[in-house]
Order: sequence, then C-alpha cells, then structure tokens
Amino acid sequence: MKVLLINGSPNEKGCTFTALCEVGKALREEGVTADHFWIGRGEIAGCTGCGACEKLARCVKDDVVNHFTALAGEYDGFIFGSPVYFSGMNGAMMSFMDRAFYSTTRGEMSPFAFKPATAVVSARRAGTTSALDQMNKYFLYCQMPVVPSRYWNMVHGNTPEEILRDEEGLQIMRVLGRNMAWLLKLKAAGEAVGIPLPKQEERRIATNFIR
Repeated sequence: MKVLLINGSPNEKGCTFTALCEVGKALREEGVTADHFWIGRGEIAGCTGCGACEKLARCVKDDVVNHFTALAGEYDGFIFGSPVYFSGMNGAMMSFMDRAFYSTTRGEMSPFAFKPATAVVSARRAGTTSALDQMNKYFLYCQMPVVPSRYWNMVHGNTPEEILRDEEGLQIMRVLGRNMAWLLKLKAAGEAVGIPLPKQEERRIATNFIR
C-alpha cells in the first residue's frame, strides 16, 4: 500500500512539509509506504476550461500537474497539504488541484476514484477550517473516501520549529496517518474477499438550473 503526500507550499521544507512528515511517519509505522511530492515554486496556470482534456485524458498544459496525474494510478491514497492564504489554500495549489482533478474526470474512471484522501493545512493563526472545506470538495467530487482525524486536520505555527511545538497539531497528524492506514487495510481486505467497487452509471448527467 502506497500513499502520496502532496506538498502545495512554495516552501519545500516549511510548515506544510513538517505536518506531512508527521503523517508520513505514522503511515510508515503501520507498514504503508509514504512518498512526498512537491508541486514546486514555479507558476502553475489555472484551468481555462478549454475542454482538451476530454480527448486527451490529461491537461493540455504539460507541467507538474500532468507529472502528478501520471503517478496517481500507482498510489492507493493521497494527502494534500497547503498553507493557508487568506482563509483558503494558496493560489498555486488551487490551480494544481483544479487541473489535476478536472482533467482526469473527463473520460474513463478517474485514477482518484474510491481511493482514500484527505487534506492538511498549516497556518500561523486562522483560516484553517475554510481552507479544509475548500480542499475536501475535490475528494467528494471524485468519489474519494475522506479520511478524518480526531479534530480538524491543521497545525499552527509560523516556522517548522513552531509547528514541532504544536503538540495537539502533531497528534492530529499522527492519528490521521493511522486512520488512513486503517482504511487502506479495510479496503484491501474487502478486495481480497471479492467485494466489488460500487456499480457506476455509464452516462454522467450534467444539468444546470434552467434545463
């Protein structure tokens, strides 16, 4: 079993990375491989709604987003981490998630479907719960079971050293890692006895409020 920890911070080894490391440590203690993926510091363009992904099954902009989605099929679970910017995730991470999730749901079943996922956020002080709400919507869109901890998945501090002094936040990360491992093991046990994935309807119905 493998979980990918996606670091959406422009700081490769900052507060978000520190939180993800604590989750990763708990996963490895439970026998689950935990790999890190950093989205980098370069500019990540937002989705322009061009529709090319309907034919390509990937984003027409060939950058870190496509590198990530190409890897996604190899992993059984995902943890997305972001710093809080103005009560939401940072701009690069939002563009990254918009394109990663939208471009992989245009054709056949998404590489994310039915794989457990969750989000973690880091903040100096506030805005964490609204950022988590924003990130969790991507998982619900892709039929991904959302993994909980015993409180909201957040850490507080302005530096990695301060994060390491947030005892409650670190405990939340450890519990989250163990809960992810538990859910992955349950999923594997179900597959081993032949429990299939839920039946999918072939045609996706998309309406708006006037038709």
